[in-house]
Amino acid sequence: MSLYDDALLVLKRYEDQPELRDLYLEHLAAHPDGMYKPCQAGHLTGSALVIDPAGGRVLLTLHKKLGIWLQMGGHCEPEDTTLAGAALREAVEESGIASGLTLLPGGPVRLDRHPIPAPCNWHLDVQYAALAPADAVAEISEESLDLRWFPYEEVAAAADTSVVRLMEATLARL
Repeated sequence: MSLYDDALLVLKRYEDQPELRDLYLEHLAAHPDGMYKPCQAGHLTGSALVIDPAGGRVLLTLHKKLGIWLQMGGHCEPEDTTLAGAALREAVEESGIASGLTLLPGGPVRLDRHPIPAPCNWHLDVQYAALAPADAVAEISEESLDLRWFPYEEVAAAADTSVVRLMEATLARL
């Protein structure tokens, strides 16, 4: 199964946010290349909120280009075979947590569509949650300015509403 086919299956099974889910499906129907960065009409991305439930904290990255605190995530790559795999790969790469990250069962936690600078127009982000072991040690990557664990109650002061909504949805699923 191709990454495109996996994305269709994942989105068709996703029951929350039906209007946004349908927009993602319409985008893919109109853009067979809509999984990858070169699609200028927009493309799907995979992200994961790294969460340590035992410690009551989430790991956020200070995005190098945007200068804001976000969950780990990014573009799908040719070697990715699933959206979940792309999100987990990004979480491992950007968090530096080499072992022990596992995706929260149940598929994506949220969807988030946000504008990006030209030449592309949109990121259609499929957001997962990655559970970190209690003893996880994060290591900053070249893709971020900083990497920091935030207690749940401090996320709203540090990050934008999309990250807060993702954290809330993740905590509700836990």
